[in-house]
Amino acid sequence: MIPFVAGVGPANIDLMFSGLPRLPNEGEELYADEFSMHLGGGPLGTLITVSRLGIPVRAGTYLGDDFFSRYVLQQLETLPVSITNLYRAHYGAIPLNISVAALTAKDRTFLSYTDKKAPDDNELEAVFELCRGARIVDMQMGYIEVCRKLKKEGTLLIFDTAWEDTIPRSVYESYLELADYWTANRQEALKFTGCKDVTSAARVLCNWLKTPIIKLDASGCLVYDGEERIIPAIQDFVHVDSTGAGDAFLAGFIYGLYHQKPVEDAVLMGNISGGVCVTAKGALTAYVNEPEFLRLFEKYRNTNAM
Repeated sequence: MIPFVAGVGPANIDLMFSGLPRLPNEGEELYADEFSMHLGGGPLGTLITVSRLGIPVRAGTYLGDDFFSRYVLQQLETLPVSITNLYRAHYGAIPLNISVAALTAKDRTFLSYTDKKAPDDNELEAVFELCRGARIVDMQMGYIEVCRKLKKEGTLLIFDTAWEDTIPRSVYESYLELADYWTANRQEALKFTGCKDVTSAARVLCNWLKTPIIKLDASGCLVYDGEERIIPAIQDFVHVDSTGAGDAFLAGFIYGLYHQKPVEDAVLMGNISGGVCVTAKGALTAYVNEPEFLRLFEKYRNTNAM
């Protein structure tokens, strides 16, 4: 069997209002210069980007019979990714994440809706069978028992999920005890560890991870294995929209690990795929195929980017 990458998560729809002079005040109406609808990021977005880089992918998601689910299906039909629909009747009429994104010249703001509920035993078994045999799995909250079973089978597990204050720290710890890597951003790493700087946070994270990785936005990415190294971001990419950049970083990082690259090279690959992503509006609009991706990797590995 050809090695594959797997993961599960709800599809995301981004309704993007761009060209706003500022965000509206409460009770105020503003008109945007442009509107567009996109298939968004999240674990499904990461797996789509991985598949575009030539790696076999199995993805599980939740699709109903609503307008947005039909839109997602239309988009997925054009993409090289194998999709399993895990929808169950106990989900609501729209089993997706819907986000309204307001883009100003300074940044972007989201208003989101989700109807995701805790998976039942039948769904957990379906998720395990979907991911079973994968070389790498993108871990997500809600599937801890699946992750434990995959860990016993030798699957490489990468944890990448946004920090939520409503979730106890002990829950995050249970996932980190299983994860081979956690691709946390600066805010998540500081929040989890209680540290005031990323170097201290990385040292604390060594209690769970062999090689902590902390994303530093435009400054690049910190890699720590007893020695701190910063893998710089690529400055050649012209920033348009940051939506999906973290998911794209994870896709490039997964590509490197899939091909058994050193961690520093895998992080550079993540910086490249994340950098390409921000050059257009939408989480999945800008991307490169595998030959171009590898050309960029050789270019920046052989320059002062490293």
